[in-house]
Amino acid sequence: MKQVYFDNAATTFMYEEVIDVMMDSMKNNFGNPSSTHQFGRKAKVALETSRKSIAKSIGANSSEIIFTSSGTEGNNLVLNNAVKYLGVKVIITSKIEHHAVLNVVENLAKEYGVLVRYVELDELGGMDLNSLNKLLKDSDEKTLVSLMMVNNEIGNILPYKEVASLCDEYKALFHTDAVQAVGHLPIDLKNVSIDFLVASAHKFHGSKGIGFVYFDKKHVIKPMILGGNQEKGIRSSTENIHAIVGMAKALEISIGIMIQSSEHILGIKKYMCEQLKEVFPDVKFNGYSSSVDKGIPKILNVRFPKQDKMLLFNLDLKGVAASSGSACQSGGSKVSHVLKEFLTEEELMKTSIRFSFSSFSTKEEVDCFIDVIRLFKN
Repeated sequence: MKQVYFDNAATTFMYEEVIDVMMDSMKNNFGNPSSTHQFGRKAKVALETSRKSIAKSIGANSSEIIFTSSGTEGNNLVLNNAVKYLGVKVIITSKIEHHAVLNVVENLAKEYGVLVRYVELDELGGMDLNSLNKLLKDSDEKTLVSLMMVNNEIGNILPYKEVASLCDEYKALFHTDAVQAVGHLPIDLKNVSIDFLVASAHKFHGSKGIGFVYFDKKHVIKPMILGGNQEKGIRSSTENIHAIVGMAKALEISIGIMIQSSEHILGIKKYMCEQLKEVFPDVKFNGYSSSVDKGIPKILNVRFPKQDKMLLFNLDLKGVAASSGSACQSGGSKVSHVLKEFLTEEELMKTSIRFSFSSFSTKEEVDCFIDVIRLFKN
């Protein structure tokens, strides 16, 4: 049975080159970067070289990059610092953010009395800039805007440059969960005013368990994890050198092939849309996931004409890997909190599945998937 992997928004294959540099690091670079002897210094050089490479790739300074274990940790670090130490009293976000933001924001509201305001969405889940403008205008307290650069379920791309301009106008802080964007969209922080940005390596062909936070150097960030002085005192714990080296290599490769990769993936998505419409003339695509300019190429969220609670399970039995939404939530049977915000009750009852692609995806895999999906048409 041929296996088809269309769940790259959950995690990606590691590049061979990433595996190679990580293996080399494991074999030859076992020192602790906090140690002062030659083995520690060698590890420290690898750490700081990777930091510089990652910073350069997004137009940041190396002093503005902190390594974390994940995007979730990064979001927690930023949001908690904003409220506890940076004086934020109002958080403006959306109801379709990842739970690594939504759950933290809800907790901060309960624990610290932070006022949480939600920006309005259009009929396809796009962020309404007029609504954001009004919320910022009406806020007379220190405010943080937290909006993800690319939605992990429907692939909507945030007009983040416009958001940044509004935040500048109203002197608000801007945090973006860019986990689905880094390595897939060009980002130059020299030309856009973002205070905090979060990324995770396994979304761009690095390893799991490693990510980074960018924070504008004008902000003083304090640690959530105590016990050491690693990462400039911001994130205690001995750094995962091998994963960090791999992340730097993965980002270098992803940015180097971004244009070709995006064109390839967009071609795969367009082809899949065409083939799905032939099998299911009434198929719909959630959010802007089928859009060329408003949706990221790698994500296609498909709403089938009827409800089939076993479809995802049956696809898996036939070798096709996809998901119902966020991998962090896919183990449950709850309705997607993202789709719930803009679909009608009737449309929400229909089965929606997220398919997500990478530069490794092929039209042959789409053909294989289409052959499988035909079996469940009726």
